[in-house]
Amino acid sequence: MSINRTAKGIVLVPCLLLGAAFLAAAVWGDQAAAANQRLALILGSALMGGGLLAQLIPEAPPERDPAAPKD
Repeated sequence: MSINRTAKGIVLVPCLLLGAAFLAAAVWGDQAAAANQRLALILGSALMGGGLLAQLIPEAPPERDPAAPKD
């Protein structure tokens, strides 16, 4: 199974959305959640970083059909 752009997009979008949600919760969280602020920052950064790093995985060249014998 080869890695393609669609698979990269499927990884990127949820990682960015969840990462942004965790970062927003860390920044705009109330005092009751202050104990979890560091955890939210770490999770948000890891998710966003992972999603962006997934875009750097090199793609394999497209597979080609074997050349048909010429008559």
